[in-house]
Amino acid sequence: MNYFEDIEVGTRRVLGSHTFTAADIKRFAAAFDPQPFHIDEAAAEQSHFGRLVASGWHTASIWMKLNVLDLQRWTEELRAAGVPIATKGPSPGFDALAWPNPVHPGDTVTFEREIAAKRPSRSRPGWGLVTFQNTGRNQRGELVLSFRAHNFIERRVPEPLGADDAQTADQ
Repeated sequence: MNYFEDIEVGTRRVLGSHTFTAADIKRFAAAFDPQPFHIDEAAAEQSHFGRLVASGWHTASIWMKLNVLDLQRWTEELRAAGVPIATKGPSPGFDALAWPNPVHPGDTVTFEREIAAKRPSRSRPGWGLVTFQNTGRNQRGELVLSFRAHNFIERRVPEPLGADDAQTADQ
């Protein structure tokens, strides 16, 4: 991971693609989201989806897997190039989670991460807060996953806190 100062708003990375199968959709749903339209094809046909559909949590889980693998790859590339590696801090959370279109068996979803915003941390002088816009699009270009995630990223040179900043919590 690059240091906070090296991160540029608008930078986008393709994390990878995944093809969802009926068997995988049913297996995930049986373990974590056992709604009929995720686990039973006949029931799914009678639902508002009209056919089997992946759980949104399944879609988000695949994003997470590809995101972690991409961060590991990127870190190794930087390390191999002799670039100092910043520490990625905790995530204070995510927001605006949406599954605007369903994922069906046979759909291939491509996931991306874009740096949407960044700012120095108001309460942690050694850190910056970076907002990522994350998406997944199927083979037709339809958006199937969208959310913003926030992460603390180590700063190369910490900014001193002002008196007012020391008492302000990050949001």
